[in-house]
Amino acid sequence: MIYWRPVGLGDWGLPLAGGPLCFAGVERLERGVAPERLPVEALPEDVRERLTAVRPGYGGRPLVMGILNVTPDSFSDGGQYFEGGGGDPAALVTAGADIVDVGAESTRPGAAAVALEEELRRLGSVLPALAGVRWSVDTRKAAVMAAALDAGAGMINDVSALTHDPAAMALVAARGCPVVLMHHQGEPATMQVAPAYDDVLLEVFDWLAARIDACLAAGIGRERIVADVGIGFGKSLHHNRALLRGLALFHALGVPLLLGASRKRVIEGLAGRAVPVGARLPGSLAVALHGAAHGVQILRVHDVAETVQALAVWRGIEAA
Repeated sequence: MIYWRPVGLGDWGLPLAGGPLCFAGVERLERGVAPERLPVEALPEDVRERLTAVRPGYGGRPLVMGILNVTPDSFSDGGQYFEGGGGDPAALVTAGADIVDVGAESTRPGAAAVALEEELRRLGSVLPALAGVRWSVDTRKAAVMAAALDAGAGMINDVSALTHDPAAMALVAARGCPVVLMHHQGEPATMQVAPAYDDVLLEVFDWLAARIDACLAAGIGRERIVADVGIGFGKSLHHNRALLRGLALFHALGVPLLLGASRKRVIEGLAGRAVPVGARLPGSLAVALHGAAHGVQILRVHDVAETVQALAVWRGIEAA
């Protein structure tokens, strides 16, 4: 199989995913063959269409998704919003979040599964504060998805890409809501135990393409699907770096892309030194701007106001 990664991203060439970025060339990738840089004229017509087509609802700057974990054990903000421990979803919106992503089960490396009843209870505790807020639910369970949609959630964000719960696919198809499909390798409790790939970039692409095809077959329209490469979910530093460097490849899936690397351990690895979770803001901003420069449509972050300002400055420089 041949893969095509846009290169030469900037302000001229073919429009990337119908957004403000353009690409002036492509890199032809094939397993066992050295990459080859080619002009955009070399693109097959179907790939050209997927790379350039407008993503409805995702134009201009990336949307900022603010993270709200209603858990006692999330890797970064565990306990901050748990059991009334503070935090106002509306404050994330005031800070500039376009959408608030609410999760009531931690899926950090090493996390244990949470019982359905407990996840529903945690979600219910924050629902009054979500009135009037555009929000998504971060869950793997169909029952939690249904409860969240009934309560006003506008998107499902599933780290298992609708593979964990056999009822999830049909639920999403029936409800007509957008869904984020995230790549993962293994379960949260064990996913960081020796993750292995022959070619992580192409394998993650193939896996996401297969999940998109499964959704299409189940009646979920392509316009409702968002793809996430799953930074830190069953990946080593080497794997994460390869995915970040090759992000533009995933526009060939023909759907919007979400990037979630905020405060993750990959930042410590890329920095080349120990960086406590609470000190990873500079690295989180660097990764967010890298994603924006590669045409990512949604950035999932903890530090909303800082990310919004960084994006505004970046856009201001590019517009000058």
